[in-house]
Amino acid sequence: MNTRNSFKTPAIVLRSLDYGESDRIVTFYTSDFGKLKGIAKGARRSRKRFANSALEPFSCSYTLFSRKGRNTLAFIEDCDIINSYPDIKGDLEKTLIASYLVELVDQFTRGGKENGNLFRLLQDFLILIETGETSEWLVRFFEIRLLKLSGYEPVLDRCLACKKQVTNTHTYRFHVKEGGLRCNTCCSSGFGSLPVSFGTIRALLMGKEVDPGQINRLLLSEPSAEESRHLLVSFIQHLLGKELKSLRVLTEVRNMVI
Repeated sequence: MNTRNSFKTPAIVLRSLDYGESDRIVTFYTSDFGKLKGIAKGARRSRKRFANSALEPFSCSYTLFSRKGRNTLAFIEDCDIINSYPDIKGDLEKTLIASYLVELVDQFTRGGKENGNLFRLLQDFLILIETGETSEWLVRFFEIRLLKLSGYEPVLDRCLACKKQVTNTHTYRFHVKEGGLRCNTCCSSGFGSLPVSFGTIRALLMGKEVDPGQINRLLLSEPSAEESRHLLVSFIQHLLGKELKSLRVLTEVRNMVI
């Protein structure tokens, strides 16, 4: 049978591409179905079914779609906007941060694998950006939570070798290829290992668990921000085998401002 089944789910646009004269190919991350790719027929001509911002990156909507099977291209039939995040789209820095978050979700997920917690993570952090939070720590805390939910959580609470819990009486290095810490008695410096202070480790462990609305209350130092950036970005690049374009652009623009 060629019957199409229809579904409706909250969805956030990860990327969008014009196709033909009036269609659009859209990749969403959904609450109920994970990553979903579909075609919105006539989307560039139909404002009734698709408001101007409904199929733009970051937009969140209740999305109605149909498809014949889990691995087939979906037909996007209608989008009822929940939040188009106008303040993100009207601010360059916010746009660049949001672009990095959605690219991370896109790169770390496969089509059809449901993860409602990951959808909520992205939605929560887009709301934070929309309401004015653009700190370096927002990006780092998103990264470490994404890694946890994707099954790639780095080991930051103990030494990989001796298994002893992290304390402020030892020094540590993060080994990128191993995805975790080694204490000073279990390793030496070398290629692929990064020094990391106890303060930075503690901050990342806190940021992994704290309620998103409390992130701006964490008082964290500039050295910790730099250490955590180096650690997480290096680990993410190792996992993906490449540098993400959105992060490179964000870094370049921030450096220009400084």
